[in-house]
Amino acid sequence: MTADTHDTFVALDRGTPALFVWSARLFPVALAGQFVLDGQSLFAGLPWSIHGMAGGLAAVPIIIIMAAMAFATSYLRGFAWWAFGSLALYGVQIALATGSATLLALHPFNASLLLMAALVLLAKTERRRALHT
Repeated sequence: MTADTHDTFVALDRGTPALFVWSARLFPVALAGQFVLDGQSLFAGLPWSIHGMAGGLAAVPIIIIMAAMAFATSYLRGFAWWAFGSLALYGVQIALATGSATLLALHPFNASLLLMAALVLLAKTERRRALHT
């Protein structure tokens, strides 16, 4: 049996807050935008600063909103592991971006882990919404 702390189906009758749902939907979109900006920086000469700025302005607030809501709202605690895991991965992402060339080489791999976590959060959120009674 799954403990209530990991169950995303607790209190389905209360629904899922719209801010949480839209954050879960925008998170993979923001990361996809980061991948596009990364490609543009590599192959089209776009300044790397735009890639970094967009990541800070788009993804960071979304992750913080999701982690805060998962922590503060009792029936969303089942999302906390993935939300805080995403927050930690994003912290690692920033550390890798500011590190040496060896660390920077791990930046794309960590980004793929971050995208997977975002997609899991989205799938779990949409599944909860689909089971809402």
